[in-house]
Amino acid sequence: MSFLHPDPRTFSHADFPLERLRDERDGTVAVCVPARECAPTIGHVAGELVALREAGAIDRVVVLDGDSADGTGEIARNAGAEVVEQSDPVPFMGPVHGKGDAMWRALAVLTEDVVCFVDGDTEQFSGHFALGLAGAVACEQGVHFAKGFFRRPFRAGDVVLPEGGGRVTELLARPLLRAWWPELAGVRQPLAGEIAARRDLLEQLPFVTGYGVEIAMLVDVARTVGVGGIAQVDLEERQNTHQPLLDLAPMADAVLHAALSRLALEGRPAAGTPPPVLERPPMASMRAAS
Repeated sequence: MSFLHPDPRTFSHADFPLERLRDERDGTVAVCVPARECAPTIGHVAGELVALREAGAIDRVVVLDGDSADGTGEIARNAGAEVVEQSDPVPFMGPVHGKGDAMWRALAVLTEDVVCFVDGDTEQFSGHFALGLAGAVACEQGVHFAKGFFRRPFRAGDVVLPEGGGRVTELLARPLLRAWWPELAGVRQPLAGEIAARRDLLEQLPFVTGYGVEIAMLVDVARTVGVGGIAQVDLEERQNTHQPLLDLAPMADAVLHAALSRLALEGRPAAGTPPPVLERPPMASMRAAS
């Protein structure tokens, strides 16, 4: 830990049991699951979250289906979740351009005070993902944004190594933060899709539309509320299907371009001109214009 740049406040998911969210949370909580072609996992994910809703720990479960052809939406609906097609909110903005765009559109239908996003392709998902993230925001003073971190086992065929997942995180995202935003260097999983935040904060932010949404959001949140308003939550372990190394190149490109766009916004352009990044405006500005 650096004395100049202390790590964000760090919690364990165990700090936020179901009973604490049910009895102590400040505000309503929605959990949103962006999902596309997640039939093998979405039923279990939605079921775990619906159980939290029925127990009173959260108020709403929304699966944001990306026009899946494998029945993802129907499976989620049968599990008790509310299902919204990603293209339905804000239709005049045209086609949905990736995960970040889907998350941005979700803000047009979510009205709860705290919004938690979790991924729909997580294997062996447990409700503690949502409890830990939402709990950090809804139960802790001064926390406006929480990001999950976890161990990422690497699976190749029948061989499972305890570490080795998260290759773009370790080889690109964290070095970028150490070089350009050292105050965020202690964020262990800057690209994690598992986050929670006050909805009014999310509505103040522009959203990069693709895979770059996570790193851009982290930088934007730090600029808006300061590192003191950010927490990270240990979720223990997350397992999903790993992509071949060559398929990670487009993701790495998107992360790099998003980071360069934030440097440019801060008046600190890196060498050369950053490539254009498609973004959606802050949702609050859309509400004001309407």
